[in-house]
Amino acid sequence: MLYRLLYKHVLAKTDPEQAHSVAMRLIGAFGRSPLARLSSATVGRLGGDRLRGLLARPVPGRLGLAAGQDKNATAVLGTIAMGFAFTEVGTVTPLPQPGNDRPRLWRLPEEHAFRNRMGFNNDGADAVAERLAMLRLTRRGRACVVGVNIGKNKWVEAADAPADYAVCARKLARYLVVNVSSPNTPGLRDLQAVESLRPIVRATREAADLAAGRRVPILVKIAPDLGDADVDAVADLTVEEGMDGVVATNTTVAHSYGEGGLSGEPVRARALEVVSRLRKRLGPDFIVIGVGGIFTVSDAEAMVSAGADLLETLTGFVYEGPLMPGRINRALARK
Repeated sequence: MLYRLLYKHVLAKTDPEQAHSVAMRLIGAFGRSPLARLSSATVGRLGGDRLRGLLARPVPGRLGLAAGQDKNATAVLGTIAMGFAFTEVGTVTPLPQPGNDRPRLWRLPEEHAFRNRMGFNNDGADAVAERLAMLRLTRRGRACVVGVNIGKNKWVEAADAPADYAVCARKLARYLVVNVSSPNTPGLRDLQAVESLRPIVRATREAADLAAGRRVPILVKIAPDLGDADVDAVADLTVEEGMDGVVATNTTVAHSYGEGGLSGEPVRARALEVVSRLRKRLGPDFIVIGVGGIFTVSDAEAMVSAGADLLETLTGFVYEGPLMPGRINRALARK
């Protein structure tokens, strides 16, 4: 309740991108503080059985932080200490890029949503790889389950996209999410077509496995705006190419607010449909991570019931506040 009052009367009156930057600095500072070590919401204390066989290591709960919040891996320890079971950093591109011109992030409180046209603004693969390497030097850092959402630089043509994904995979070889579904990089969503996605997946797999010296979990993130036949085609490709699963879904362009994609509540219904369809098509041996419109325990339970193994949230976290991830993870563990 206190956070909601703070959000409504203070945070909602600030520039949303500036508020995001401040929040990430605070979460990063929290992660480095003694308070994070004492937090009752840290990894291993979420309750319930550890989920094994996912992302190549134990995951201590179902709910993680979606890509787009910690773009540059500057707040991993704080994210986990707040009660997230895992985090997906990025989207990371081979070279740094500033993203699209501002303004590029808008609140839609009446929709419980955000609209963004960020455009993969990030520090680049080298900087993120260095931060993740530093994270692995500490016991707390090694305990964190961290994935990297990867994409191509804006100026790279579609024909050269596999090489860009391979660069990221080589430098960031841990569990990887191939992002071909952001609406904010021109032409990127066209790469969801199977004939375009297949060479990207193969290049990512080869580069990641070679760099890591082992098999790296690889998932693909798809848009809620894909038709059912296209969802089925991605699922079939996942099986054919030996990927580990699918992240469903990204933001939607099915709105009338202008450029960019909507996240949050407007995505929930279609995300549930896509997750359910993927689970039936993929069977039990592939990971499905459900994303879109998760604000409450009941939202999370609905996504699990639809067939999601793991869940991610971003918009719900911003609207609901820092106690939300631990609350949901503990509730799901009790179930």
